[in-house]
Amino acid sequence: MTAAARRSQLIDTARAVFAARGYEAATIEEIAARAEVSKPVVYEHFGGKEGIYAVVVDREMEMVLDVFTRAMHEDRSKSRVEQIALALLTYVEERSDGFRILTRNSAVDPSGAGYSTLLNDLVSQVEVNLEGEFHRRGLDPSLAPLYAQALVGMVVMTAQWWLEVRSLSKEVVAAHVVNLCWYGLTGLKDNPVAIEASTTGRVD
Repeated sequence: MTAAARRSQLIDTARAVFAARGYEAATIEEIAARAEVSKPVVYEHFGGKEGIYAVVVDREMEMVLDVFTRAMHEDRSKSRVEQIALALLTYVEERSDGFRILTRNSAVDPSGAGYSTLLNDLVSQVEVNLEGEFHRRGLDPSLAPLYAQALVGMVVMTAQWWLEVRSLSKEVVAAHVVNLCWYGLTGLKDNPVAIEASTTGRVD
């Protein structure tokens, strides 16, 4: 096995171990045993557990950002929102171990880059897109960051739920996410009234 092939094998093996055990419980011994190599081989490639964990996290973040970015640029219609949701759900379906690492181990991420960083990157992409859309529709573009947080949160939190439940197909889940966020976006108010600020006690 070439050095590159061995490195790839170790990354795949480590991803499975981290997903199953969590960062703290995972060990170099188990990673080496599953990969059928000696511990020094793992140390030679990554320097230790922190090193291989950082590589696994970086790889997963790149994959999520890639599928998210490609889906965002499909078109400028309702189907794009559905493609974003479906793209993330497909990633979750195909790389469940990787998504579990990003969502469950963020608090102990020794690299300093984890789930929160990923979410911030996703929000930034959506924010830029929404600013242009808000300008076009005469809405306040300074509110784009708020809506970007809400939209990304909706899709990502739904993906986390679906990862564990799987009671519906990803296509059905994506359709329902679109049903909620798209029809809400099409009816956005320029200046919505908060409940406590409304004299009627009703929200417009």
